[in-house]
Amino acid sequence: MSSKSDPKASSQTTSDNSVVSLIKGLQDVNEYRQLTWEGSFVEYLDLVRANPGVTRNAFQRLYDMLVSYGTEEYVEYNEKVIRYKFFDDPVDGGHDAVFGLERPLQKFVNLINSAAKGYGTEKRVFLLHGPVGSSKSTIVRLLKKGLEAYSKTEEGAMFTYSWLVKDEDGNEHWEDSPMHEEPLLLIPEGFRAKALEELSRELPQNQKIQVKGELNPFCRYIYQEKSHEYGGDWSRIIQDVKVRRLLLSEKDRIGVGTFQPKDEKNQDSTELTGDINYRKIAQYGSDSDPRAFNFDGELNIANRGLVEFIEVLKLDVAFLYDLLGASQEHKIKPKKFAQTDIDEVIIGHTNEPEYKKLQSNEFMEALRDRTVKIDVPYITRLSDEIRIYEKDYNASRIIGKHIAPHTIELAAMWAVLTRLEDPKKAQLTLLQKLKLYDGKTLPGFTEDNIKELRLESDREGMDGISPRYIQDKISNALVSDEGRTCINPFMVLNELEDGLRHHSLITNEEQKKRYRELLSIVKDEYADIVKSEVQRAIAADEEALKKLCGNYIDNVKAYTQKEKVKNKYTGQDEEPDERLMRSIEQKIDIPESRKDDFRREIMNYIGALALENKSFDYRSNERLQKALELKLFEDQKDSIKLTSLISNVVDKETQEKIDVVKSRMIKYFGYNDESATDVLNYVASIFARGDVKDSLQ
Repeated sequence: MSSKSDPKASSQTTSDNSVVSLIKGLQDVNEYRQLTWEGSFVEYLDLVRANPGVTRNAFQRLYDMLVSYGTEEYVEYNEKVIRYKFFDDPVDGGHDAVFGLERPLQKFVNLINSAAKGYGTEKRVFLLHGPVGSSKSTIVRLLKKGLEAYSKTEEGAMFTYSWLVKDEDGNEHWEDSPMHEEPLLLIPEGFRAKALEELSRELPQNQKIQVKGELNPFCRYIYQEKSHEYGGDWSRIIQDVKVRRLLLSEKDRIGVGTFQPKDEKNQDSTELTGDINYRKIAQYGSDSDPRAFNFDGELNIANRGLVEFIEVLKLDVAFLYDLLGASQEHKIKPKKFAQTDIDEVIIGHTNEPEYKKLQSNEFMEALRDRTVKIDVPYITRLSDEIRIYEKDYNASRIIGKHIAPHTIELAAMWAVLTRLEDPKKAQLTLLQKLKLYDGKTLPGFTEDNIKELRLESDREGMDGISPRYIQDKISNALVSDEGRTCINPFMVLNELEDGLRHHSLITNEEQKKRYRELLSIVKDEYADIVKSEVQRAIAADEEALKKLCGNYIDNVKAYTQKEKVKNKYTGQDEEPDERLMRSIEQKIDIPESRKDDFRREIMNYIGALALENKSFDYRSNERLQKALELKLFEDQKDSIKLTSLISNVVDKETQEKIDVVKSRMIKYFGYNDESATDVLNYVASIFARGDVKDSLQ
């Protein structure tokens, strides 16, 4: 049967056509033409005059890319901090976003800025140093993606060139510059200064065009051949040159390189600087003919962009010599050729054990001297650590499994606690220190105090638990019990504790003991959190809270104005109810000596609102709201009989009240039915043991 009469084939064809039409509509043909622009050398000179930025070096281009996404400034510990939005990964929708490292990243960008201005750091290897899993490789991956995307924009446009050459049969074809060099390098060095001066004539002093370096051996050979052919007429030579748009691409090995050391026996420096093409030796007759050489080492192909050295300090010494010349002199030495100029940013990263070896190795002194170290520690701000895990474990990514409130938070809390140093101030606990770092306030602690805490803990964030370990254990919890609809904090905390026995990076029993003690602190904190939430759910009777608040305010008003309160039942004037007022104020630890101050504060607040024609709402005063909720909880908890959940004997009336509380837990705090039940049972067990703190009594 023919496809014309086959309805399935017809339907398939229609579907295929719709896909083609969809892609055609999404494609921007004009953009493609811009990205594949080709022109003569003279046309390129016109481009340079119109946009001198196309001639920027690798450091200038990287810095401009970083700041092109914008910045935000904020003040932390009385110091200005700049956050570069690029590290939110706008290129890839936040996939590789880096959180909580604003200060190390600010230092890094400042160094790139210094290098872009030629202040000396352009002659250094940038070394990201920190513990495993601290985002070192993620930062470099971001930079590589950013440069690729930037080269496709109008602001990031860059160009290279190709030669018109003949093969052995006399057929003409275009041969690309193997190192994708800047076309202005084709201007002979003897004339270049005057030529660039002419190109820069109408530009401000700080935008003068500067191009450094010489042609690579292959292009130098072709240039000399052309020079001989045309009798040294440079204007004829450049007629055999085609300038084209250059797009950086790690996959295509253009302008972005990555080198990862192998075992010492298999390391070969030609992986960095290129190697002889033995198949072409027979064609060209010599292994020193540049046409018989592959300029495809990582330092060659990364020219005009960036090269990443993974675990750079594991390199063999022979490699390090190449690295020294590449950083200090911006030159490499391909086999059997003269030194060759490069223009690229060299970034390596390493873990602390390897860096300690570098410090103790006297043969590495030259490398140490040419290295700029940027510490990339673990995050020590809880809210930033939480964001790491929420990026991977959220409702849109985890289908069919509910993550109970505080599950991610508590895992992150434990991770951060393992990274903090014990505070030297005796009155401050490690958990309080964590909360101070996270922006919470504690009586007696100012921003200057917090800054001092950070300064006295110089190794904070360089040790502790990696985010990868937390991610692994959350993943284990998600798949450990397929019958459950959710995972809760205890499931994850148990996974974290069980994993300590086999953690490959923890061999010290004292350290394991400390980490388990920190887990106990986190569990105690969780108990406080959920008791507070259950208390608030029980006390979330809006009408009852408003009634209690009105009664309190009436008594406070009468007290502060030395008046009496009219009893709405008897109609008699009575003294303000001191017992009621104190029962509320004591819930937020207002001492007897401060009660008058607190009551005047409330009345002044209400008066200020009245002047602005605003009515008072207890929810606008956080301390008063907390006090009212605690008081209402105290009044109502016995009627709910939460502890009856433990006995499994619940009368109908109590069950209805418990169901109301559960519905509030779901509505206000983000639980589902199973996790709300888990929390109520847990809190009930605490009440049954009599383990209730003063704030809940």
